[in-house]
Amino acid sequence: MTLILGIDPGLQKTGWGLITSKQNQLSFVACGAIATDAKRDMPHRLKHLHDELSAVIARYRPQEAALEETFVNVSGSSTLKLGQARGALMLTVSLAGVPLSEYSATQVKKSVVGSGHASKEQIAMMVKTLLPASTAKSMDAADALAVAICHAHHRTIKQMTGIYA
Repeated sequence: MTLILGIDPGLQKTGWGLITSKQNQLSFVACGAIATDAKRDMPHRLKHLHDELSAVIARYRPQEAALEETFVNVSGSSTLKLGQARGALMLTVSLAGVPLSEYSATQVKKSVVGSGHASKEQIAMMVKTLLPASTAKSMDAADALAVAICHAHHRTIKQMTGIYA
C-alpha cells in the first residue's frame, strides 16, 4: 500500500489530498487547503505554503507526491506568481525526501473524469464517486485528490510495464 500526496498549487489557495493506493484500490485518507494572506508580501506567503505543507508531510509521511503542472494564465504576472508558489511547494516536498511527479491539468482530468476538458464540478463529483469517504470541502482539496488519483493510475501503469521501480 502506498500513501500518495496530491497537490493542487496556488498562491491564494493550495489544495492537498492524501490517498492510499493498493493495486487498483484507492482509499481516502485526508485533505485540505492552505490559504495565504494576500495582504502579506511574497516571501511571507511562500514561507507559509512551505510551513503548512511541511506540517502535512510530517503528520502523514506520504511515500510519493504529485503536483499539477503550471498552466499559462491570461496575465503573465499571475503565471509568475503561480510558478513561485509551485517552486516553494516542490522544494518543500523535495526537502522532505518524497519523490515527486508532475501531471498536466489535462492528464489529471482524463485520469479522473475521462475527458481533458472536464469542469471543476465534474472533477469534484468523480472524486467523491471514486473516494466515497472524501471530506473535500473546497474545489482546491478535490482537485488535489484528483492529482493523487491521477498519480495512482499512472504509477500502476508504470509498474506494470516495468518503467517505474
